Amino acid sequence: MKRDVPLPVVEVGQSSPAGAAPLFGLLFGVFVWLLAWYWPTAASIGAIWWRSETFAHGLAVLPICAWLAWRKRDQLAGVRAQPVAWLALPVALAGFAWLLGQMVAVNALAHFALACMIVGCAAGVLGWHAARVLAFPLLFLFFGVPLGEFLMPTLMAHTATFTVGALRLSGVPVFQEGLHFVVPNGRWSVVEACSGIRYLIASLMVGTLYAYLHYRSLKRRLLFVALAALVPIVANWVRAYLIVMLGYLSDNRIAAGVDHLIYGWLFFGVVILLMFAIGARWREDLQPEPVRAPRPQVAPQPAAARGRALVLLAATTAAFPVLLARFDAPVADFRVELALPGEPAGWAAAPEADPVFRPHYSGQRGELRQTWRRGSETVTLHVAYYAAQRAERELVMWSNRLIAPEARDWVQLVAGQGALPLGEAGEAARVRHAVVGSADERRRVAVWEWYWVDGRVVTSDVHAKALKALGRLSGRPDDAAYVAVLVPLADDAGAAARSAQAFTRAAAPLLGQMLHEARERVR
Repeated sequence: MKRDVPLPVVEVGQSSPAGAAPLFGLLFGVFVWLLAWYWPTAASIGAIWWRSETFAHGLAVLPICAWLAWRKRDQLAGVRAQPVAWLALPVALAGFAWLLGQMVAVNALAHFALACMIVGCAAGVLGWHAARVLAFPLLFLFFGVPLGEFLMPTLMAHTATFTVGALRLSGVPVFQEGLHFVVPNGRWSVVEACSGIRYLIASLMVGTLYAYLHYRSLKRRLLFVALAALVPIVANWVRAYLIVMLGYLSDNRIAAGVDHLIYGWLFFGVVILLMFAIGARWREDLQPEPVRAPRPQVAPQPAAARGRALVLLAATTAAFPVLLARFDAPVADFRVELALPGEPAGWAAAPEADPVFRPHYSGQRGELRQTWRRGSETVTLHVAYYAAQRAERELVMWSNRLIAPEARDWVQLVAGQGALPLGEAGEAARVRHAVVGSADERRRVAVWEWYWVDGRVVTSDVHAKALKALGRLSGRPDDAAYVAVLVPLADDAGAAARSAQAFTRAAAPLLGQMLHEARERVR
């Protein structure tokens, strides 16, 4: 009778002559392999870390992940890699998301998908036991994804609401107009730097790391992470209120310039330190660690199965850059001439008044800007046409917006929804509505804007990107346009709206014909 030889058991935390070097070597190989195939995406993430104050914390993410993984070396000593072949499926889903992000130039999606592929490949190559031990170091990588700017408008709105309410409770008279408000001795605006997104992301990353290192129970960790998300938001509201109060009480001698950003960071630093000091009262890392049960015996994985899993994961990650090269071939530069095929009934072309507000859209293949008059009414039509969209030549991209991020001569006073008769039978379609004002407060312009994508009226950036992605995948042209109707705004906002509706009703058929003809010429 053949005698059974028991498999060796390696307990978690027990040393082994082999050490954890083989697993760390495999993990390093996963990074090198993915960086080789996805270097442009990884480089764009690094560039954002380097140039953006909002995401500068990303420079510390990789060193922290490496240190966190190194702390687990005793638990990984002697553990063999057990590659998991079926994890190629979630890696493929992440790769497809990366492909879509690249095709429609949604960098946030491509960056997030790359992080998902790194985590998925690492788990697939190392196996379940090693992946569980390294779960937090791997998941911490997601703090390096430059994501969160979509929260800015919401954070800015809440900051403005709290600041104005607190000022009124303090007895300071305030007139509010959107994100802008006026006190007796000055005008203030809640801009992107005042949104608090930097405080929120930095606090969330540091708070999560603190909770992981100092607590052991899941409940305490989740509570502290929730606190790390809530405290910077409220602290930013209080910071904005104190800065305006300092400017008001000092007649704008302090806290009215760049120094208010310095005050903000000092205030934020004090608040975060207090949060950590309070959280330290319930820390659990000084208590003896619980005794860990021995790791269950696992039969060695056959070499053939291990090889097949590694090849499948490697082939899956390499497939999507190859597909992108096929879908995203370079396109020669070209221009498209735009002109309405006639005059809107009852309106006559007129010279454009100077100066006139101009939406900040670039990268277009063609542009139409024409002013029309009917009696005392004046309307300007602005169209930016996009086709064969590629990087820096896309309809929906970060730099394309109503007002340029760095603009100082115009500010947005009102943002909301409106309706214009854009249908073939004159039926109303929902569009975006805004009011912009000059910095000297002498001029105001009412703006109705929308996207024309695949013959549809679209107001959502996400919807426009989704239609573009579907068109690219199906081989259809990706022609699209940004359309804006601008009306000088006097005291009667209703008159401006009636002028925009009357002009659009007359011009909509001509506008649709012009855009469809432009699409046929591009084909």
